[in-house]
Amino acid sequence: MGFWKKAAVNSLVFIALAYFMAPSFYVHSLWTAFWASIVLGIVNFLIKPVFLILSFPITLLTFGLFSFVINGFMLYLTSWLVGPGFHFTSYGTAFLVALIMSIVHMFLSRDDVH
Repeated sequence: MGFWKKAAVNSLVFIALAYFMAPSFYVHSLWTAFWASIVLGIVNFLIKPVFLILSFPITLLTFGLFSFVINGFMLYLTSWLVGPGFHFTSYGTAFLVALIMSIVHMFLSRDDVH
């Protein structure tokens, strides 16, 4: 899946999750969600590899599950960079959103393999 398709999917997932997790996850508008998905893509490209390398031993010990913690942190960092229009009340909410987004992308990328 290309960058712009991922950005569009992330935007729709952000809007849907903000609706279902209303008090703990806030997205101001569809444009804010799209901007946040672009920022998330940039953060994942520039910062996430550094965290993956630094956390390799603990990721290895947890059989890869620590990568979900890193994904939650990337979302939390994205919310800090985007500003008040894209907000999590806690890291746990960011972790849950990252987990759901991983599942959505897993199902969507399953069709790209064929």
